[in-house]
Amino acid sequence: MLYPQWFLLLVAVLGILSGCRSSRDLEAFARRHREALNQALGLEFKRWPSDATFLYLFDKAHLQEFAQVLQAWMISQIPGGAMGLNQLVCDGKTLRGSAVEQEDGSHQFVAQVTVYARALGVALAQTTYDTGESSERAALKELLSTLNL
Repeated sequence: MLYPQWFLLLVAVLGILSGCRSSRDLEAFARRHREALNQALGLEFKRWPSDATFLYLFDKAHLQEFAQVLQAWMISQIPGGAMGLNQLVCDGKTLRGSAVEQEDGSHQFVAQVTVYARALGVALAQTTYDTGESSERAALKELLSTLNL
């Protein structure tokens, strides 16, 4: 069965906000909430999307563009829009299992930098970088430039 992309993205977002951490979790979420989603959205899906459907979505979707649209929507929820973002919180984390010891004894790893909007209590943007190619400061500077503040 073919599902419209907007429906799959909606289920994925709702599932992720509800704690889903994998495509199998998203399938289980869709199964549990199929009837409620059909009723609320005026749909008549007899089956729920499979985990493979979500994997295909994430492989083919333009998630960066979706993230930009979602980010703009989140900012629009703040009274005053971007001007109402009076406090941003930045946080960097090393991704578990990504550290590789170099010949000189130093470690190279993949890290993630996230910018949170305190007014909303949500992450507005995030990016990853390899410490062998970039730094947290450079990644944060690039990330902040995408926020159009």
